[in-house]
Amino acid sequence: MKRFQLYALIAAISVFANTASAQDEDLLSMVGGDEKPQKERVKYAFKSPRVINSHSIEFLNPGTLDFRILHRFGQLDQGYKNFFGLDQASMRMSFDFGIMHNLMAGVGRSTFKKELDAFVKYAPIRQSTGGKLSSPVTLALVSGITMDGMPWADPSRTNYFTSRLAYYFQAIIGRKFSEGFSLQVSPTMVHRNLVQLEGDPNNIYALGVGGRLKLSKRIALTWDYNHVLVGMPDSGYYNPLSVGVDIETGGHVFQLHFSNATGMNERAFITETTGNWGKGEVRFGFNLSRVFQLKKKRKINPAEKLEYESAAVNQGHFIFVKTVIWTPQHSISWFVAAVRFGPISSIPTKKLMIPSFEKFLLMLSGHQIMVGKNPGILLFLLAKD
Repeated sequence: MKRFQLYALIAAISVFANTASAQDEDLLSMVGGDEKPQKERVKYAFKSPRVINSHSIEFLNPGTLDFRILHRFGQLDQGYKNFFGLDQASMRMSFDFGIMHNLMAGVGRSTFKKELDAFVKYAPIRQSTGGKLSSPVTLALVSGITMDGMPWADPSRTNYFTSRLAYYFQAIIGRKFSEGFSLQVSPTMVHRNLVQLEGDPNNIYALGVGGRLKLSKRIALTWDYNHVLVGMPDSGYYNPLSVGVDIETGGHVFQLHFSNATGMNERAFITETTGNWGKGEVRFGFNLSRVFQLKKKRKINPAEKLEYESAAVNQGHFIFVKTVIWTPQHSISWFVAAVRFGPISSIPTKKLMIPSFEKFLLMLSGHQIMVGKNPGILLFLLAKD
């Protein structure tokens, strides 16, 4: 009986709304149109916190653990005798953790020089749209440390633990230009406490470039390149270049790539890349990332899901959700919705799709309804018992 009364009430009021639909007034100006646009972060510039070797502008969600395995085989130019490098392998295993939406940290261990490494990445600026404080780019700052685990070259001399350490500092500036293309640049400084030769510099400066080009729904082309500006030895070392393909498969991202670098942390691939692409000294490898949600997400009450401005479009009708207030202690939920019939003059960017207007009526059923009228608009105030 209540549902019948609800349908009858809506049907009666829709007659009034149809007669008023000729008015070309903007819905947003009628219902809270003076509100400022909401700031929204741009996400998924890259599908991983790393492009291939280098850090990306992407971050893990808070409470998320990323277990990563980076595997690189031997050089392809070794031919069949070494099965084109597949008989050799170098790897890095790491655990990265999301602390905040713009802060994460990680630790890793590599077989190359038996290095341990750790880093912290923080983004004071995130690319966003809407609002006065939106930004067209993301700025991320990375600081890391590595520790060489190899035996001392000369155990007879006095060796210091600090000689095993190296540090790197990096700023990453990137932008997601479209759903299919992202690009970033990353000036980097690597400091080594101990160098091989007396004339070798302790500080090395490089400029990195990384990008992602989406090829299909689950496949993307990725690349990163680091050009050493200051500190490159005269011979025997080259700038690291890696090219790969990202494949999204359920809960993880699988990446196949080719690279002339053996090391897989910033100190290693920026300062000690010995492979030459021109001579075929390239290694095939893969990166595997598996993400685990350690911190359980808070269950959201259905009323809270309406806490955004959105629209539902169906045959010339749309519903503008104005506001939601949820108070569990009183078991009361309120929302104000505006329904307009006829030509759509403007639709908010975010849309809440409802299959039909009948479905919307079912959402209203079982609630007490108070109706207020404005030209071309119906206002519903719902209270849950």
